[in-house]
Amino acid sequence: MLSETETHRRYREQITRYVSRDPYARHLGIRLVELGEGTAVAEVDVREEMLNAHGTTHGAVIFALADFAFAAACNSYGRPCVALSMNVQYMAPSGKGARLRAVATEKKKTARAGFYQIEVEHDGESIALLDAVAYRKSGFFLEEIGQNAANEE
Repeated sequence: MLSETETHRRYREQITRYVSRDPYARHLGIRLVELGEGTAVAEVDVREEMLNAHGTTHGAVIFALADFAFAAACNSYGRPCVALSMNVQYMAPSGKGARLRAVATEKKKTARAGFYQIEVEHDGESIALLDAVAYRKSGFFLEEIGQNAANEE
């Protein structure tokens, strides 16, 4: 059976396409920029309709960007993962025209859980910091990975 590192390397393109088709992220204009083993980088350009009443980026948009980067990072091994918890600290405002970048980094993973930190930044300034925990399900979300894993046993 392939290790998770080998699975990521062999199926990186397919996994990238799979996580990039997230309908809500696409609706918001969120783009997956990089996908590594347990890591991901995503970006969004803040539009007028993404602002709150104060004229700054709505917290829900910042959270959605971070959540997408987290989802990409924890699913980067081809195993289905879902969020158990996320804690967010908003540290600075941004506004219309800002390009926000979320960087998700795996801190530790076990057979059933993954622990991640996600930083959202704009022009080198931290906008938000999130800590997240993922539940790691068994199996694979792409049929070809599952079939090849079964054949290699």
